[in-house]
This record gives sequence, C-alpha cells and structure tokens, in this order.
Amino acid sequence: MSIGQLLQHRSLGLSDEQAIEMYVNMVRARKFDEMSTLLQRTGKIPFFVSGVGQEVAQVAAAFALQQGKDYLLPYYRDYAFVLSVGMTMKDLMLANFAKPEDITSGGRQMPGHFGAKKLNIVTGSSPVTTQVPHAVGIALAAKMQKKDFVTYVTFGEGSSNQGDFHEGCNFAGVHKLPVIFLCENNQYAISIPISKQVAGNIYERAIGYGFPGVRVDGNDALEVYRVVKEARERGLRGEGPTLIEAVMYRLSPHSTSDNDMQYRTKEEVEENRKKDGIPRYKNYLLECGLWNEEKDAELKVKVKREVEDAIRYAEESPQCAPEDALLHVYAETGRD
Repeated sequence: MSIGQLLQHRSLGLSDEQAIEMYVNMVRARKFDEMSTLLQRTGKIPFFVSGVGQEVAQVAAAFALQQGKDYLLPYYRDYAFVLSVGMTMKDLMLANFAKPEDITSGGRQMPGHFGAKKLNIVTGSSPVTTQVPHAVGIALAAKMQKKDFVTYVTFGEGSSNQGDFHEGCNFAGVHKLPVIFLCENNQYAISIPISKQVAGNIYERAIGYGFPGVRVDGNDALEVYRVVKEARERGLRGEGPTLIEAVMYRLSPHSTSDNDMQYRTKEEVEENRKKDGIPRYKNYLLECGLWNEEKDAELKVKVKREVEDAIRYAEESPQCAPEDALLHVYAETGRD
C-alpha cells in the first residue's frame, strides 16, 4: 500500500483519532446487535431487527455529517449510525426492553424507531419510506429560513420502490433542496432479492429528478465518508440533493421473526461474510500503524462490558405503568 493510500483518511479531512473512533463505533454497533439478537432468542426482549453487515456505511456517513446541526432521519437498521451521532447503548437497550425511560418513545415503539430531539434525530415509523418526505420537508424549511444545514435520510433498496421515495425525490429536485438520500442496498427486501425488485440501478433514478446519483461500496468506510461529505457540501452550496446507493449485504435474517434460509443459502451468506467491511477497515488501521491486536483485544473487552452494563440497566429499569398506555393519546384537561 502506498503512502497516499495509508494516509487516505487524512486527505479526506479525518484525523487519526476520528479514524480510530469510526472503528470503535463499528465494533460497538456489531456487539450491540449480536447481544440484542441473543436477548430475543432467550425471551428477554420480544423482537429485534438486525443491522449486521451495514455498520461500516452507517458509521462513515455519521462522521461526514455535522452533529447537532444537520437533521437526521435514519431507518430501523441504523444502530451504528445513531450510536455514532450521540445515542448511547443504554438508550438503545431501553428501547429493546420497552421501558418508560426510553428516550425515543417511552417504550411505545418497536426497537429501531430512533428519535432524539437533542441530537436532531427525527423518529421514523414501521411503514417503510415515510421518513423520506419528512426529510424533504425539513430541507425545504432550511432553504426558506436560509439555515445552513442538510437533512440526511436512509432507507433500504426495497423502500426505493415506494411512492414516498419518488415523490420526495421529485420535490427535492424541483426545489434544489439540501437533502442527502442514502439507500442502504443490502440486497434483500425481506425475502425478495434485488434482481426481483429493481430492473435498473437505484442510483440512476436520480437522473430523472434532476440531481446526481452515486453508487459506492458500502463496505468501504472511507469511500462512503467521501461521497457523503461531498453530498453535504453540495447541498450547503445550494446545488440541491444527492442520491447515494451504498451497496452492502444483510448478513442477518430480516428480523428475529424471519427464517432467511427459506430464500437464500448458508453458502451465499458465508461468501458475503468474507466482504464484511469491519475487518477490512481494521486492516487499514493496522497498516497505517494506528491500531494493533493488543488495542483490539482491549476494545472488545471494553465494549462487551458497555453492552452488559446497558442490558443490566435496562432490565432493572422500572416497567411502564398500565395506565400510561393512555398518555399522549387523548387530550388531557385540567392542566395549566
């Protein structure tokens, strides 16, 4: 590897510390995901939607945005993304256990419906792609009020076939709004492979709406960082939206209620596991001399402890009171 390649993160504007922090968040998200699946399998939480295989692109995108300024509309697999922009392991575990201390919804929504007002994370919903028009609306407000932020919204490739996606893209294109549309193309819309979903290429759909589309290897952290950073700069210059298709592979079943061996093979999954971007990025840091196996072992121990502490905290947190089911549903009278 050449000196230029070894210093790629620096040429993109990332410090050595940020480059390492990106890897730390990938490892944190992977461990959170693995432990959450185990919690569901042991009956401690009712349901979980995994994001294994998609962490690299999520972390890289988070680092390319301006935290506390940009508005973020993640979709339900974006654990690595929200951990990278300020949500904590405890926040996510409280949602898993549906506890009232859950900052997203007080234990009222499924895990993965992220929301945090202080972090500009706008909560989503189970119907896919509904967050796209919301992101466009927020971007319209930014343009009307002359605010210098972008909105960033993610979705799966199956979602790109929904009307919400096309309506959002058209409106954003017409009004040149500062939106970054990032499609996490993980190859499967539940059980339907990409070959049976899309006849063309998702990123090329942007052409019809008058703005650029870019395809990027979702397992290449620094390339994802680069294209998201460029899309953000473009939006802030008033040049309009960008559609990014990050190609990756969903290594886990669609959810804990899914048997993915009904529609794909173990061999296919294992072949794609070899392309996992986390060890790929770790090797980059090793070659740069920024990381070593001793540090890696220490990190794994630290992250395991962090997840276990979050699980313990969420388990011991009080349950929702039955009468709280009526809160925020009906108008309440008698209050100032």
